[in-house]
This record gives sequence, structure tokens and C-alpha cells, in this order.
Amino acid sequence: MCGRYTLTLDPGELQEMLDLGPFIHIVQSRYNIAPSQPVPIVKDFQTRAVELYLWGLVPFWSKDPSIGSRMINARAETVSEKPAYRGAYKYRRCLILADGFFEWHHDKKAGIKIPYYFKLKDDRPFTFAGLYEHWEPPEGGELHTCTILTCEPNDLVGGFHNRMPVILDESTRWPWINLETSKSVLIDSLVPYPAEEMKCYPVSTAVNSPQNDRPEILDPDQA
Repeated sequence: MCGRYTLTLDPGELQEMLDLGPFIHIVQSRYNIAPSQPVPIVKDFQTRAVELYLWGLVPFWSKDPSIGSRMINARAETVSEKPAYRGAYKYRRCLILADGFFEWHHDKKAGIKIPYYFKLKDDRPFTFAGLYEHWEPPEGGELHTCTILTCEPNDLVGGFHNRMPVILDESTRWPWINLETSKSVLIDSLVPYPAEEMKCYPVSTAVNSPQNDRPEILDPDQA
């Protein structure tokens, strides 16, 4: 599962490092992104433009948008079959921009859950494999939402959780949102990111509250 993540770099750095297009919306540095909040995604293979969608997918056929709070993640193994996701998997794949995510370790002795921050070893930003949807409420308008795909964990994340977000590297990132990409290539990209290319460390329990969204909470000295 992925229930909290970060995107700390500014748009200029993200554009250069991830080879992105224009930013359609204002994107600010975030240190504790939570479900139901607007998150930067890329869905157009040609323009690579960055837009803001709400995290928590609402299928176009849903009668109640509150379902989005329960659909922040989609299992990669079944995403092509589940009614809530199969249409989006075929036609509405996206990249969700990030540079780290959190998982929690239960310290039984202290009786608290300690957040751990997972990043790439070289501190570069990356993209989660995602899906997006457009939902039209009865009163008009349109709600834009997305979800993060998860897979079996690698050895590093597996010590904390039985799932991890699908991280796409340079070779799989753009094929993921190219609608001409074959099914076999898509399936092959939905695998755990190599543990040896990642790192993690404990951070402040202030992460436990989504209201705490500031740089200091990522400081390992505050753990």
C-alpha cells in the first residue's frame, strides 16, 4: 500500500530530471501528500504536460464520489480485470510524480508506529504507475481523480509492508502512458523496484498527521 508520499523538488528541477512538458497547474513542494489531495500527474504521452488530479480514483460510473477515499491504490496483478480499473488500465494510464514515500513500523516496546521514508539512493525524483478517471457529478462539472498501482514489495519495503507502489524507471515511464504499448510490455513494467537502488530511514512521527507538511518532518535527526 502507498498512503502517503512526497514531492519536494520544484517544477524546474522536475522538468529537467524527468523530461516533462509544461505545468498546467501550479505545483508546490510537498512533504506529506495524503489521499483526497491534489497531486501532479502526467497523462498525455505527446505533450507530457503536468496536471493536478485528486488522489483517490472515482470510476466514471460511480454514483457516489466518496468511493475515492477507498481507492487510493490498485493492485497491479488484477487491475486489468477489476470493473473499477480495467477501463482506465486500457485507456487512462498516467504517471504520478514523486520523490519518496512512507511506510510505518510498529514499535511494540514503545507502543507507537514509527514512519520510515523510502527514496531512491541517488535522491532523484521518480514516477508511480497510475490510472486516472473523469467523473461527472449530477450538478455538472467534472471531478478528476487518480490512483497509484501497487505490487509485491522488494526486500527493503517488505520488512515494513506486504505491498509497495509501482515505481517506473526511465525505460518504462513513457511506454506506460503510450496507448500503443503492448499488453506484455505493460505487464513487465509492473514489478518491484530493485531494493539495492533504494534507501530508507526513520523520520518524525509528525508525518502521522497529514496537517504536518513541512521540510523538517523528513529530517532523520527528528525521528
